[in-house]
Order: sequence, then structure tokens, then C-alpha cells
Amino acid sequence: MIIQVYMESSRTDDAKRLGAKLLTQAAVDTLGVQPEWVTVIYENFDRPDWAIEGELLSDKMAKRLAAQKAAEEGKA
Repeated sequence: MIIQVYMESSRTDDAKRLGAKLLTQAAVDTLGVQPEWVTVIYENFDRPDWAIEGELLSDKMAKRLAAQKAAEEGKA
């Protein structure tokens, strides 16, 4: 069994270790497979390589940060 995970490349090795452990356990618990049958493959992408709702993730994140900054400045 192969579980393929696509995610942003900023995740740490510790996060990937925990993810692999929990995904493997979930496969064992829900599908009844043996742990040794489970392979987790991580595919890492940078934000400019992703688009959501027709907009690059890097652009969406920049807009979100700008909105947060504007909101914080409005509180001051």
C-alpha cells in the first residue's frame, strides 16, 4: 500500500516522521493492513508551484499577510 502526500516544502522532518507514523497507524486501524505493507511518499512543492481557486498559493498567502497587517495596524 502506498500513501502519497502532497504538501508545501516547509514541513520539518519531525512533522513528516509524525505524519508517516500516524498515517501508517490509520491504515492499519481502518484497512486492516500490516504496518510493513504501508509506504508513505512525500511530494514537496514550493508555494509558487501551487494554485488554489485559480490563484498561486504564494499570492494568496501574501494577500492574507497584508490583510492581517492592515488589521493589526487598525487596532493600534
